[in-house]
Amino acid sequence: MKQNSPKAWLLAARPKTLTGAAVPVMIGVAMAYIDAQEFGTFSPTAALLCLLFAFIMQIDANFVNDFFDYARGNDDPATRLGPLRACTQGWVSIDAMKRAIALTTCLACFVGLPLIFYGGLEMILIGMLCVVFCFLYTTHLSYVGMGDVLVLVFFGIVPVCCTYYVQLHTCPLTVIVASLACGLVIDALLIVNNYRDRDVDRRDGKQTLVVKIGATASEWLYLAIGIIAVLAGLLFWVEGHVLAFVLPFLYLTLHVFTWLKLRRIHEGRQLNECLGETARNIFVYGLCVAIGLLLT
Repeated sequence: MKQNSPKAWLLAARPKTLTGAAVPVMIGVAMAYIDAQEFGTFSPTAALLCLLFAFIMQIDANFVNDFFDYARGNDDPATRLGPLRACTQGWVSIDAMKRAIALTTCLACFVGLPLIFYGGLEMILIGMLCVVFCFLYTTHLSYVGMGDVLVLVFFGIVPVCCTYYVQLHTCPLTVIVASLACGLVIDALLIVNNYRDRDVDRRDGKQTLVVKIGATASEWLYLAIGIIAVLAGLLFWVEGHVLAFVLPFLYLTLHVFTWLKLRRIHEGRQLNECLGETARNIFVYGLCVAIGLLLT
């Protein structure tokens, strides 16, 4: 592959991971749109800015992860089980990746800055935290078992609640519960990733949650978070959004099938199939919740 070519940058951006950025915003927008019919007005511009910010921050996080894992020597092509990385393979030069990280970070800030007109100055603090923890995740926190907590916060609570907040300047209990459920669903992606890499991570001293609790417990955790996320939707039913609770059982069915495949494969590169299926399941969950809310 030609170095720094468009195809190389596309692979470095990891487009399949963008479902994790889209789903929380999708759910937050659906909830805000419904409540805005009764309690206020809905701004499509603010919703679009939230989505763009989430996409750019996800790409930025992928670039940061690619660069720092290469710099630390954790991307040995001989032992790597996951998809190949751009810096390690030489698809993207180191200097070009440094510039790309700076560019995407600045672009995310530029896109997110107008949100202060919708959500207030507190959006600056939220944006700063997103940028700071984007770097801290790869450089430190993922090595001490904090990755799953960060997913819960920055792929659940922050995007869902902030997407809702910029529209209505409040955050009711239903939104908070929905954000936690969303974070759990997306954390399944990290669990699969760390489950696949558990032996290499243990060798490199990377104490992920999977390394700490072991393979068997991680398999059951993967199943449990999907079940908990769907059952959390009972709050939707209580508030009259029956379909928002019922439709996600389609996601849960897919989630169980992926869990069965995970246990059957158990180890090796073939687990990348489960990674792809989990990304698909996350998107299905987001669609089911959003459609269920809008239809009821």
